[in-house]
Amino acid sequence: MFIALTGTPGTGKTSVADILREKSFDVIDLNKLSVEKGFVVGIDKSRDSKIVDTDKLDDYITDNFGDKPLIFIEGHLSHLLKCVDRVIVLRCHPDKLKSNLSKKKWSKKKIEENVEAEILDVILSEAVEVNSKDNVVEIDATNKSIDETADIIVELVEDGFKNIKKYKIGKIDWSEEILKNF
Repeated sequence: MFIALTGTPGTGKTSVADILREKSFDVIDLNKLSVEKGFVVGIDKSRDSKIVDTDKLDDYITDNFGDKPLIFIEGHLSHLLKCVDRVIVLRCHPDKLKSNLSKKKWSKKKIEENVEAEILDVILSEAVEVNSKDNVVEIDATNKSIDETADIIVELVEDGFKNIKKYKIGKIDWSEEILKNF
């Protein structure tokens, strides 16, 4: 089973993935793999981001990791892969997200773009375009520690994603935050 661990940059994906590794789960770092295996096909200079061939990346993951019973695929593009069985979208309140990205010393423009993407549910919307909405959950990590968020994910996995009512999509809504700029 492939589980995408995705979300807007700054929501805690990488930190949660580190905890999952500590708990002996297999985790693919999608950004690292994309660079190492040559799936980066360009650079979007206006966004200061890499352009990744997700079709080739998808094929590579299927061919090289398909024999594993459970593997997390961490990265903000993981929800676009056709090979994933489940998608976990980490969410974060825009104010905290802005703070998280500021600590990374990102440019004001890049921070604003990512906060806006979080407000508009861009990752979640993309996830349900590619995957059945029944296979997508969202976790509000705003007021949770990295360990608490990882524990929720482990619980979902160990339960076979049977008890997902609390994490069904559509319960997190930051849309009113967009009005703060007007």
